[in-house]
This record gives sequence, structure tokens and C-alpha cells, in this order.
Amino acid sequence: MKAIHNPFAGMEGYNCFGCSPGNPSGLRLRFFEDEDEIVTFWEPEEQFEGWMNILHGGIQATLIDEIASWVVFVKTNTAGVTLRLNIRYRKPVKTGEGTISLRAGLKGVKKNIAEIGVKLFDNSGQLCSEGLAEYYLLPEEKAREALKFPGRNAFTGSGD
Repeated sequence: MKAIHNPFAGMEGYNCFGCSPGNPSGLRLRFFEDEDEIVTFWEPEEQFEGWMNILHGGIQATLIDEIASWVVFVKTNTAGVTLRLNIRYRKPVKTGEGTISLRAGLKGVKKNIAEIGVKLFDNSGQLCSEGLAEYYLLPEEKAREALKFPGRNAFTGSGD
């Protein structure tokens, strides 16, 4: 598993709720590449609860959407915007019980729409939520202009 660099960190105006390391109210996610998948680990705290000791479903949706965007950055060499997000909540995710993990992979690209499958696991490895995210992909040049996409190499350090 290889750490993915966040090339947006330190950029003026960058305050993403999902991945900005400087957002004190945010999730501050860090990502890793594990072969074909992008992975993240996160510890749900009580300020993210919906009901007592249960991670809010909207936060779960945010986690799923955020990791899907990083799949787009690293696996499609462009950026995009969420077109559709479908989530199936299978079992509650407890807060205060340790680190959860998410794994996401590119299922396919048709024209300019990427499908990303995401699984969210609790601290014991049980599947709690699944998501299917569809992202509208911008051409790389437009992604560089409109979304400040720095190119795949800025995330991975690889030459591809």
C-alpha cells in the first residue's frame, strides 16, 4: 500500500470538508493506493453522530463520495464532479469503537461517466455501507483550468 500525496494541501482557498488537512471541522482524510483500489482509514468521533453512538448517514455518504473523487484523480488522470451517488446502508457504524476503512475502485468508464464502487467497513472488518458513485469526468485540460487538477503524477509521484 502506497500513500497518495495531497497536492491541494497548502493551496490558497482549499478547505475541503473531506480531505483538507487544515479544516478543523472536516474529516481530514488521507488516501492510499492498494493495487487497483484507493483506501482510507478514519476514526469516527462523537461530533459526527446522527443518533447516540451511530455515525450519521450523511457523513457516511460524504466519506463514500470523497474517496470516489480520489479514485477519479488517481485512476482516470482527470477530475470531475459527482453526478449520482447511490448508497446502501447495511448496518450501523459505531462511533468511539475504533478506526473504520473504505475501499474504492473504478468499475468502468463510459464516454465521460466513471462508475466507482465503494465499501465501508467497521473496525472489525464487517461491511456496513456500500456506494456506487457516478462522476462526470472533465477533459484533462478543462479539469486543470476549472478544478486546478495538477495531473496524476502530483498524487502518486509516478511517471504515468
